[in-house]
Amino acid sequence: MDWSQSQIPPMRFEARFGDRVVPAFCDRPASVWEMIAQARARNADGEALIAGNVRLSWRQAVEQAAQIAAGFRKLGLQRGDRVAILLGNRIAFPLLLFAAAHEGLVTVLLSTRQQKPEIAYVLADCGARILIHEAGLAERLPDAQEVPDVIHRIAVDDDPARSRFAALADNPPAPAPVEVSEEDTAMILYTSGTTGKPKGAMLAHCNIVHSSMVFASCLQLTQADRSIAAVPLGHVTGVVANITTMIRCGGALIIMPEFKAADYLKLAARERVTYTVMVPAMYNLCLLQPDFDGYDLSSWRIGGFGGAPMPVATIEKLKATIPGLKLMNCYGSTETTSPSTIMPGELTESHIDSVGLPCPGARIVAMDPDGRELPHGEIGELWIQSASVIKGYWNNPKATAESFTSGFWHSGDLGSVDAEGFVRVFDRQKDMINRGGLKIYSAEVESVLAGHPAVIESAIIAKACPVLGERVHAVVVTRSPVADSDLRAWCAERLSDYKVPETMAITPDPLPRNANGKVLKRQLRELLGA
Repeated sequence: MDWSQSQIPPMRFEARFGDRVVPAFCDRPASVWEMIAQARARNADGEALIAGNVRLSWRQAVEQAAQIAAGFRKLGLQRGDRVAILLGNRIAFPLLLFAAAHEGLVTVLLSTRQQKPEIAYVLADCGARILIHEAGLAERLPDAQEVPDVIHRIAVDDDPARSRFAALADNPPAPAPVEVSEEDTAMILYTSGTTGKPKGAMLAHCNIVHSSMVFASCLQLTQADRSIAAVPLGHVTGVVANITTMIRCGGALIIMPEFKAADYLKLAARERVTYTVMVPAMYNLCLLQPDFDGYDLSSWRIGGFGGAPMPVATIEKLKATIPGLKLMNCYGSTETTSPSTIMPGELTESHIDSVGLPCPGARIVAMDPDGRELPHGEIGELWIQSASVIKGYWNNPKATAESFTSGFWHSGDLGSVDAEGFVRVFDRQKDMINRGGLKIYSAEVESVLAGHPAVIESAIIAKACPVLGERVHAVVVTRSPVADSDLRAWCAERLSDYKVPETMAITPDPLPRNANGKVLKRQLRELLGA
């Protein structure tokens, strides 16, 4: 099965990054800035950015971006210089991305959850010349001697007395944009660094343009669409699934400073939101609001999700209350510039165990440890090739060589591809549990637990065992009291006996997550002492 060609723009094979040949859209913007300019040309007076009481049309957003671009020029920044952004979800964030694209600068996106040593490492590694940061995070900034390349620091705050951002933006608009190559790096996003130091994934202009076109075409988004950015903008889902996808279709981006379910529902109803991408736990939190049924969410037609399985109970409740909403699994990563697969909304219920079909132009194969493709349905490491796959890691040729083979990125995910092309993801290689030689994939057990009416979410991790090597431990977040014996009985009716969690920690508190919404299983293992 494949995406209908009636909704996908024509593609052709092209050489990319030297040694790759990938399908790419024939007619496409040549850069992120050209995509922005096209949005303005198509929908100049339509809403572009909304945050609190501020509402900017595409004409206004582009003009303000050109003013910031002029500010960058005043500071002496030149094509290829790195601009580090340490901001939460605020309107300055996309405007800075627009301005950097105008000047051919490389934006380096930092998380507001990062601490001083992490920030210092990223700034030093990428050689950023300017840091634009939340004024309230000043105490986390590294000392000047730790990051000698950073010659400008600009604080952003709602209080003008604490903010220097206005000075950066208070300029006559810069004239013609700086010319860039499609393969020039547009952004650097540092991976979460589950082992060792984080790696700077280099997202080229062509990667971002391709991924944005994939979202817009597969989800059939137009300038009439309105998206809520409820996830952090500084990570790949926020920046691609929200910001640049809305650029591509010329729609409106509504920015939430922080996700709170009650506020999300009010905003979605008031702004007539049509599209968003969130993790399943965020949908569950919305459904738990006592007044959920009282909101008019009839305009909401596309609900993208990823990072975890969507419980069947959640799908059924959303279908009953918002019948026009299509839930679409979107599986991707920083290294694939967000989407690698998307599940057509009409197939979500019938393929609940799958993350969807490969995106247009993407090729996904399950490989054995010797680098050989496995037959349909067999489990191996997923390798991914597409025009969205990044060229490599900043200043790290060793990691690039280890993670890429002729344009295929080694995802580290264990999964399979069936005869119809549907992709299934069972576990991260490092998270698979080996119980006396029997392999247990945490996603399968988590999916079963998610079906219990008392369970909001869960995480399955290995507990060290001197006899079997590892045993199954569950951390379960519940909405109402439930005994661990009842949860084990629930699992025993639906799973092989060796997959049933032998120990459990039941809590009402949310699971720890990184800023991209992924559960921090390493942290859970540390708490367990595993």
